[in-house]
Amino acid sequence: MPVIIVSPLARIAEMAVRHGCTEMISLVAKGQDFHRPGVIAKARHLTLGMNDITFAGTGDLVAPQEDHVRQIVAFAREWDRARPLLVHCWMGVSRSPAAALIAALAADPDQDDRALVERLRQASPFATPNSRLVEIGDAVLERDGRLIAAVRAIGRGADTDGNAPFVLPLLPAGAAVAT
Repeated sequence: MPVIIVSPLARIAEMAVRHGCTEMISLVAKGQDFHRPGVIAKARHLTLGMNDITFAGTGDLVAPQEDHVRQIVAFAREWDRARPLLVHCWMGVSRSPAAALIAALAADPDQDDRALVERLRQASPFATPNSRLVEIGDAVLERDGRLIAAVRAIGRGADTDGNAPFVLPLLPAGAAVAT
């Protein structure tokens, strides 16, 4: 079954090696420096410069934009799902869980939003997907509000120190989908 690994920045090398990841999406502050793990193919590493904020116009901070989401969607649609996809941000709590949901729906648009988000909550009691990314993702993926509603339904995650990577399972190919 294909999975997405969601991780804080501090644990990306460990998670990439442990799960056999060769592709990665990084959601970090613009200009933030970090080392791509050697097992991640340079050509299959997408880095997006954005801050973990939910509205634009906050000085030098960069809010998630439609172009960021379109890049996540395009990247995920090229993911062959033979190996797990690693998605990370600074703490692995807000931007990366939102991006993981977007990537999951881009890779397999037939899955049920509510079931996907419930799998996210089961995998991580701490995840609080960035609402701006979720809203933009819902629009770009033409989910008609289903993704937004599903994320709102799980509410805010529990407090964490940001050191809790998790595995988000996708539906296996050919699995039945709720409608």
